[in-house]
Parts: sequence; C-alpha cells; structure tokens
Amino acid sequence: MKHTSKYIFSIVLVLVSLLLHAQDKKTDTTIIKTSRYGVRVGIDLFKLSRAFYEKDYKGIEIVGDYRLTKKYFLAGEIGNEDKTVNDDRLNFTTKGTYFKAGFDYNLYENWLDMENLVYVGLRYGVSTFSQRLNSYSIYNRNDYFNESNTIVSGEKYSGLSAQWFEVVAGVNAKVIDNFYVGFSFRFNKLMSNKKPSNFDNLYIPGFNRTYDGDFGVGFNYTVSYFLPIYKKKTTLQVRKKK
Repeated sequence: MKHTSKYIFSIVLVLVSLLLHAQDKKTDTTIIKTSRYGVRVGIDLFKLSRAFYEKDYKGIEIVGDYRLTKKYFLAGEIGNEDKTVNDDRLNFTTKGTYFKAGFDYNLYENWLDMENLVYVGLRYGVSTFSQRLNSYSIYNRNDYFNESNTIVSGEKYSGLSAQWFEVVAGVNAKVIDNFYVGFSFRFNKLMSNKKPSNFDNLYIPGFNRTYDGDFGVGFNYTVSYFLPIYKKKTTLQVRKKK
C-alpha cells in the first residue's frame, strides 16, 4: 500500500506539471492587415484664410503625397504668393511661385485599417519671384521741421530666385473615409538667394520671411483627399499566452 501511494503521488505530480506547462504555453494568432497605397491631394487652408484677415496677402498652396512603402511617402507642395510688407522704414511687394519636393517618414504605428500619420520629413524648395520697392524712409537725426522723409519708389526687380532645404514635422489624420486633416511646422535654411543689386529679399514665396539672412519658419493646415490605387496585404503574428 505504501508503494502504491508513492506511485499515485508521482503520477499526480507529473500531471500537475504538464498542466501548468500547457497553461504557460504561447500561441500565435494570425491577423491579415490590408494597407492602401495611392495619392493624397489637398489644399492649405491656412494660406487661403490669411486673405480674410490680412489685406496685403494673397496665396494658395496645393499639397500632395504618394505612399511608397509602409513608412515612406513621396511628398511635395506647389503654390503662389502675393504679399506686401509694411515695415517702419520700408514698404515692398513680393510676388512669385514656388515648388517643394521631398519625402515624409511616418513614425506612427497604425493598427489594422488605421491610416494616420505622425511624420518627419525633408524638402528641397525652389522659388522664382519679383520684388517691388513701393517706398522707403531715410533716417534723419536733425528733423526739426517734421519734414517727410518717405520716398516713393515703385522700382521693380524681376528674375529673382531662391533655393532652400526644409525640415518638416507634422500630423495627418483620417476624419472620414478618404478625407484627411493635418498640420505641419517647417524650419528652412537658404542654400542660394539671387538678390537685386541694391535691395534684399526680405520675403520669399514658399520660404516666408527671412530671419538673420538664411533662416525661416513656416506652418500649414491642410485638408486632403486620398485616391487609392492598389492594396497590399500583410500577415501579422500576434503571440498570446494561454
């Protein structure tokens, strides 16, 4: 009887250990994820809205991207700006067009059919424009008679151009089927700048106002529509514990 009890006890221990091992076992669940590839085209609402509250500005920008891989997108912008700047001693008007091309990298890990973007990117920008010096003031320390020192010019400088690199950081989120809303911040560095002989390019279409000569910043707020071209399925293995 004693040996029989030991034998039964040993069998129970083996069964318990096997049961615990089975409960610890990991199983793989296969999930099929479908990703859409295509072109997204939109417009910058920020530039359009500026004309309503800034009387000396008119501008439009078309934005777009094309999905290359899971994370990388070809991206670009094309636009036109007409802006008059009225400083303390200078009034000038800038008109021109610009084009930017580069890529975006999506940092956000979407789940299943989500298609949102939290991205960083790089652009190469080119702008051709003209400047018109409307008026300028001459500083006079001995202005005892309050005489006007403003000189009306109207001189125009054509055939100007600039090139720059642009670092981009932004968000693009799907609000309803195929419609996206997003915004981005831009940090610009001039690479070349064709200036007039006796005037500086203080505002460059697409680059915005120049600060310290070579640096600029920008912002856009976009609404866009996605045109799907094809779909690609990806198999995901999700490991779970029993």
